[in-house]
Amino acid sequence: MIPRMALMGLLGVLAIALSHQAQAVSCRQLGPSGTAYLVCRVDVKKERLTLHLTDSRGDRLESFEALGEDVKSSGRKLSFAMNAGMFHPDFKPVGLLVIDGKSIAPLNRRSGSGNFFIQPNGVFLLDDQGARILTTDAYGQGEFTPRLATQSGPMLVHEGRIPDTPAFSAKSRSRHIRNGVCAQSPEIAVFVITEAPVTLREFAVFFLGDLGCGEALYLDGSISSLYAPQLKKADDRAKLGPMFAVTE
Repeated sequence: MIPRMALMGLLGVLAIALSHQAQAVSCRQLGPSGTAYLVCRVDVKKERLTLHLTDSRGDRLESFEALGEDVKSSGRKLSFAMNAGMFHPDFKPVGLLVIDGKSIAPLNRRSGSGNFFIQPNGVFLLDDQGARILTTDAYGQGEFTPRLATQSGPMLVHEGRIPDTPAFSAKSRSRHIRNGVCAQSPEIAVFVITEAPVTLREFAVFFLGDLGCGEALYLDGSISSLYAPQLKKADDRAKLGPMFAVTE
């Protein structure tokens, strides 16, 4: 027979374990408030990570509030959201966008100015093999059938290294609130946003050194936004294009 105190302790551990399993996303703050990195981990094998651009009527969402109302109409609750890539003034994605297996915008292999075109740029995708990040060239040379995919740039980390380009110079004075994504494993996608402006290099160093990501992709630096109830975070900085979401 298990002693009463031991039984109560066992039940407490079980309750904690079940509560963690019930959480759709695990979010935490790394660093002191005001200068921290906000990190959200999604187990893509257990939770349904999705991409959104328009609502069920085909109208652009453009905000976490509209996204929340849209998923609520299908009987679900928004538990995480983040802007998912760059877009033109008319809200059309700059590069590849795949939502629910449907191609919304094609892969962009053109050259141009701005962060998106700094090489290498890349693609975050989720398919039967799980979550991963590939360079745009690697994606273009393969045959993939992702459930979701978004293209952005530049790659913050590639093959375990920070790209050797002027954009990642330690002397850079370009500081912004930034967000990005990596896949720590095929099961775990990690989304990060900064609380304070940082350089691209500082952001890349965090992914490589603090998170141990061998491949990481920059998402944006002007409209970077996060919805994370665990952190009491619900940004509303600007109109948004594609958005990642987890619902429950």
